[in-house]
Amino acid sequence: MPKKTPAPEKNRPRFRRYLGASLAVFILGIAIVAWWKKETISIVWQRLIPSIPGIKKIESPVPDQARWELLQQDLKRWRIHYAQQYRNAKTAQEKYRVLHKCRELLEHSLPEMMRCWLGTAWDFNGTAVQPGAGKIACGYFVSTILEGADFQVTRTQLAQQASQNILRTFVDDKDMRLRVGVPYKTFAAETSRSEPGIYIVGLDTHVGFLVVKDQTFHMIHSSGSIPWCVVEENPDQAHVLERSNYRVLANITANDAVIRRWLLGETFTTFR
Repeated sequence: MPKKTPAPEKNRPRFRRYLGASLAVFILGIAIVAWWKKETISIVWQRLIPSIPGIKKIESPVPDQARWELLQQDLKRWRIHYAQQYRNAKTAQEKYRVLHKCRELLEHSLPEMMRCWLGTAWDFNGTAVQPGAGKIACGYFVSTILEGADFQVTRTQLAQQASQNILRTFVDDKDMRLRVGVPYKTFAAETSRSEPGIYIVGLDTHVGFLVVKDQTFHMIHSSGSIPWCVVEENPDQAHVLERSNYRVLANITANDAVIRRWLLGETFTTFR
């Protein structure tokens, strides 16, 4: 039988180069998919790690209806108390001091009220009025928090507006900051250095709150992305905010006109 002719040596380096290039492309593809699906991978990992010895299970937050109701009642009592002080104030300086107290009150109370909703399921058509009692859409989360904080708004009408119209219900265009096509790192750094307060932020197809404090921020919103519920996220976790090309925001607690109208129980007519 004739002997098999071995492959020419000169073809082997070419094959190795081809194999190496193919492997590099494959690894790159896996890396790209892993980065794009990092939220899903994170959730799957969190669900798997309880079975690994020595790793603590990450618990999901539980909506707190009782605290939500208590905070609403408490904030309303304080609003009425400060409204009386404001009406009795004799000077502009005295009125300013009352408004400053109200700002501090809202910047403390609003995030606590939002956190009562953590873990409440998201749905595009969700209209829940109590934490955990049904599902809630992003716009309804914003309008429900504000209504619960005794802002005189039309909850359903406000919730159904485009995000920029939600902002315009409270502030003028000059008080809004519009960022289109700005890299997320630039936006996050700029926002972290912004004046502390409670911001409403509108995205391409989403709306939520930013709580800016201590040179950083947290986004609290009803997320239509994993884990599909009301969440609180730091800048590294806020992937919905990161992916959006369009971002518009306004600090509602830094606006004296907004604070005054809230304090005196004036109506915020929905901008449409």
